[in-house]
Amino acid sequence: MRKNKLLLDVIEVPLDFIFLMLSGILAYLLRFKSFVVQYRPILFDLPLPLFLKILLGVSFFALIILILSGVYSFKRERLRHKLSKVFSACSTFVLILVVAFFFNQRLFSSRFIVIFFWVFSLIFLSLERIILNFIYNVLVKKGVIQIKVVLIGNNDNSYKLISEFKKNKSLGYKVIENYDILDDQSIIKLDDLSKEILIDEIILADPYADREAVNKLVNFCNTHHIVYRYAASILETKIINFEVDTIAGIPMIEIKGTPLDGWGRVWKRFFDIILSFLALIIFIPIYLIVGLIIKLDTKGPVLVKLNRVGSKNEPFKLYKFRSMVVGADKMKKDLMQYNEREDGPLFKMKDDPRITRVGKFIRRTSIDEIPNLINVFKGGMSLVGPRAHEPGEVQNYRDKHMKLLSIKPGVSGMAQVSGRSDLKFEEEVKLDIYYIENWSLMLDLRILLKTIKVVLFDKTAV
Repeated sequence: MRKNKLLLDVIEVPLDFIFLMLSGILAYLLRFKSFVVQYRPILFDLPLPLFLKILLGVSFFALIILILSGVYSFKRERLRHKLSKVFSACSTFVLILVVAFFFNQRLFSSRFIVIFFWVFSLIFLSLERIILNFIYNVLVKKGVIQIKVVLIGNNDNSYKLISEFKKNKSLGYKVIENYDILDDQSIIKLDDLSKEILIDEIILADPYADREAVNKLVNFCNTHHIVYRYAASILETKIINFEVDTIAGIPMIEIKGTPLDGWGRVWKRFFDIILSFLALIIFIPIYLIVGLIIKLDTKGPVLVKLNRVGSKNEPFKLYKFRSMVVGADKMKKDLMQYNEREDGPLFKMKDDPRITRVGKFIRRTSIDEIPNLINVFKGGMSLVGPRAHEPGEVQNYRDKHMKLLSIKPGVSGMAQVSGRSDLKFEEEVKLDIYYIENWSLMLDLRILLKTIKVVLFDKTAV
């Protein structure tokens, strides 16, 4: 049910932009009303079309200030804290505008419009959050937004949390199970429970739980993509990506699986859509040429749809240019004895008889992967991420490998640009997990630029 809350958080951005534009337009129209003009005569010439161009840039600039001010947060915050941030951010960007227009009065010289733009912005952005907060509370009460949590612990911490969750419905938490102690038996019960119901979070309320059992619980959460929180204590573990919060007066630490939780996921998806759309258009001539060559070389379709496993263990169809003979999947079983990879669940054969003449070329140059951009645009993949593996390969994953499924697979990734097919599976896993835990847009850009270099000059791809 977190997706419903995510939608409410994300929708603030376009709504803010609309209300910023509306605030500017209302301030402009108000300036030319007769009851205002009679007290403050108009001494400037600013046609509406020119004003709208200025307002468009100002509104985008205001969004940047709102982002930097922490207005857009995926954490559940009190309404007064949100309104305080809105006031601070609106005041900041208007102050910057005043300073900018002071040094360039030719661009804009109406202090009245600037002041009322600030007033209207405060009113609209505050009302927007009041309404969204009301909608959120209604959805929580109706169970549309609900965080299903398993609580582990039989102490004051667990009693306080259960009491707070029952009393404060606006938190959206629903305790679906409460285990007294953390041991192997409780983890087995969690595994059985996760098959019956979707668990959103597991909270360890016992700060003195057995460390070995805690490690097993963390691995379980990583494997099943469940948020893990624990009551604050001094643990002898190295935690890099975490967030501290307080519930019922108890300090709670959430170990973050990836910076892609929250706004990171939104920005990554935004850039995936833009870049994949542009690339799909640019590569149209390549589609036509490669498609014709494949048709002339062997019988069969130009594109193939391969079964792959994506984020959250969801299956999807991967688009690629056909580089193998028709019926290659059925032949794989007979060729498994020639598998050259003994370090993991993947299959690799240097002189694979299923690969066509054209297939060898488009694989070596990675042209066969260009249709992956369709998957990126549709949302099943990302431009950068872990390699997309087959269902049979994923079935052979060990627990520590399951973290690879916490984000969307990528057309390229750290593993692909750091050794390509020569990389051992465990080394590939380490690189991909490092990417998941340390993601940034700058890291994505570096990988994409390195991908171009590898495709052009690295000849190890097969």
